Amino acid sequence: MAGLRIAIVSTDGANVNDHFGMAKRFLIYECNDIMTFVEERPTETYSVGDPEHPFDPERFGRIAALLKDCTKIYITKIGNTPAAKLREMGIETVIYEGHIKDIPK
Repeated sequence: MAGLRIAIVSTDGANVNDHFGMAKRFLIYECNDIMTFVEERPTETYSVGDPEHPFDPERFGRIAALLKDCTKIYITKIGNTPAAKLREMGIETVIYEGHIKDIPK
């Protein structure tokens, strides 16, 4: 049986260290007793550089489609609306900053 999949936002491949809106890729791991790297999924950034940007359902939908098989996403920060939309999809958002290997199993 396959384990649960998680998505991680990382700029360096070793640490959870970026905001959901700034993600240029998601690192996908499968979690059983250990975390196993599955793949990297490139994405467009959700943020367009405007701190007051309204929720963009079309842009969010494209990004969310990349995460639909994940149960959690580890990020350093995420806006309320994207977090709520991910929860509606059954994806838990986890605010975490640190080394990927230290994520609790």
